[in-house]
Amino acid sequence: MNIIIFFLVGLIVHVVFFLSIFDIYFTSPLVHGMTPWATPLEPPASRLVLVVADGLRADSLFTPLNNGSSRTSYLRRVIEERGTWGVSHTRVPTESRPGHVALIAGFYEDVSAVAKGWKENPVEFDSVFNESRHTWCWGSPDILPMFAKGASGDHVYTYTYPAEEEDFASTDASKLDTWVFTQVKSFFQSAKSNSSLKASLLEDKNIFFLHLLGIDTNGHAHRPMSQEYLDNIGLVDSGVAETVALIEDFFGYDGRTAYVFTSDHGMTNWGSHGAGHPSETLTPLVVWGAGVNHAQRVTEPQPYTDGYLQDWKLEHIRRNDVSQADIAPLMASLIGVPIPVNSVGLLPLSYLNNTDRFKAESMYTNAFQVLEQFKVKMTQKKESTLSFLFTPFQFFLGCSVVLGFVGWTSYVVLVILKTHTSLNRHPRLCMCVAVVITVFLLIQRSPITYYIYCLLPVPVWYSFRSLSWFLGCLCLAAFPLMPVVGRESNIHLMLHVAVCAYVPSLTHSSLQQKQGLPLLNQIISWTTLASSMLVPLLSSTRLFHRLLSIFLSLTATYLLLSTGSEALFPPVLSWLMFVWINIEQEAVLFQTASGRQEVRPLEKTIQVLCLLVSTSPASSPFLPSFDPASVYCFLTVFNPFIMGGLMMWKVIIPFIIVMCTFETIQVHFFFLVQDHGSWLDIGTSISHYVIVMSMTIFLMLLSVVTHILTSRRLYLWKKPKMHFP
Repeated sequence: MNIIIFFLVGLIVHVVFFLSIFDIYFTSPLVHGMTPWATPLEPPASRLVLVVADGLRADSLFTPLNNGSSRTSYLRRVIEERGTWGVSHTRVPTESRPGHVALIAGFYEDVSAVAKGWKENPVEFDSVFNESRHTWCWGSPDILPMFAKGASGDHVYTYTYPAEEEDFASTDASKLDTWVFTQVKSFFQSAKSNSSLKASLLEDKNIFFLHLLGIDTNGHAHRPMSQEYLDNIGLVDSGVAETVALIEDFFGYDGRTAYVFTSDHGMTNWGSHGAGHPSETLTPLVVWGAGVNHAQRVTEPQPYTDGYLQDWKLEHIRRNDVSQADIAPLMASLIGVPIPVNSVGLLPLSYLNNTDRFKAESMYTNAFQVLEQFKVKMTQKKESTLSFLFTPFQFFLGCSVVLGFVGWTSYVVLVILKTHTSLNRHPRLCMCVAVVITVFLLIQRSPITYYIYCLLPVPVWYSFRSLSWFLGCLCLAAFPLMPVVGRESNIHLMLHVAVCAYVPSLTHSSLQQKQGLPLLNQIISWTTLASSMLVPLLSSTRLFHRLLSIFLSLTATYLLLSTGSEALFPPVLSWLMFVWINIEQEAVLFQTASGRQEVRPLEKTIQVLCLLVSTSPASSPFLPSFDPASVYCFLTVFNPFIMGGLMMWKVIIPFIIVMCTFETIQVHFFFLVQDHGSWLDIGTSISHYVIVMSMTIFLMLLSVVTHILTSRRLYLWKKPKMHFP
């Protein structure tokens, strides 16, 4: 079969299989047609103030200082005297949009949001804001418009700062929160002289939403343990105290205002979020005001074994943990609006300070609201509730795709075995070891994935012919064992060449001094990035010259995008590629001398497969990992924002280095490599399937780019005479 036709057919097959996942799994869990239900009794509050400190970890708020005091003195007094507190447990992905949806709408991530780049929900949904009489919002342009867009009517008002202000290299990100507090203060001051606005404010069922992004931005830029992050928390505490005093004064201390302070997600020690680490999923929750229980002192041990109560010095105050979606029905009950119809949250009764009848009615309303969803889903012949589901037709589609994949993989393997391998060699020792391992795994009744893990090293070790190859693989294998990338010391920058060593160090120093990004650094970085794919085309197409040019050009770009020991990854990988080329050249000379015309055996195919996996997201700590949260992060790099594009380019560079080596030595088993995802366990989650299919299609297209890089040359002037190309 013509290789071009084979390539096109393979590309079409994988694109079709990739798109099938959206029809089978990526169906919104939301249903419509439910009747809103509200508690018929008089609510305890006329208005509610929701403050969300984006990116605030629970321990960062609750942990006291070494001297016993607290950087959040106001909220600490609320916890100890007149409010109810606990930990709000979020879910993966721990990102701002799904976190706010859970808080305000009461349901968790809608997988169909992938069609919108995870930036908004493609399906309309109900929220506490939508059910309110009026809602005024201040904060980030990334969050507020989502709820205003989904509201029925024109009663959700948003006030946002320019998106350009959300700069991780900002001199002081806390100014984002200062802007919010200043705008709220101006709003209430203007309401005193605006009769129509004042009349609206005096109505019941109103909500005021303050979205504070400064803590999250400082956490990304400086890490949660930095002074900038901690000082920002203190600023938020002072701002909340002033805002509460302002609101109470405006409404004449009528005791009809409820307050909820929480966070959408936490943050890891190295300044990231999105996964399921406790530092990301544990967020603070403090509720006080009208209809809320006062602090309850306890003497007996509380039913929590995580040790946080002792660390936070709060063993004497009752802790009331909730799921993040539970906050939506809590807010709805406090001001007497219907619980959002798509909510899956359960009303936390421990936060309510009201009569038993009110609590019972609220519980009944919550239960009936969930029952309404169940009825609608039963009507639509769903098999379960409160999650995305299989229908019989979806099951049929899934089986069809599996059968198609098995058939295609089998066909490719047969083609490879027929045209690109030789079975003249008999690796008896290798076969004996494989049999022993297989028998052992059979006795242990191990799952099929264990066979892959244990048997894959056998042909790899069997194929080692060179000490240099062994050392290169050993060094490359060390990278997945290194700590996850963080902003630690800059010792590795001494290894950077000239400009690429100067730029990161100067940038780091500038950010530490809160001077922003120097213009010269930006010019050098963007110039390096723009020229990284062009410069190699200007070099000679001789093997060593061209590969060295590609390596140096791509490594320079990779170094500019690196902040830790991952900067050493491209040099080690390139070293291994040069060793591989040398091994192939020696093998060709040996075959020519012996008169053998056989193609390289299947053993090298397995080595290449292992190498690709070692540089892929499955095992490298510098690329996203194969878990549901990382799928979220992986898909977001396809959005139009520059940061996503840069990170995607950093992910691509190792693949370009490997694929250029493929092209150079003309290894014709690329199609086997492209189907390695079929050998792995991709059935454990939708996430694995999406990433493997994306990588497969990506590698096929990348082969075209690397062919141009290794075999074409650009001339900026008249072609000179030379003895070699």
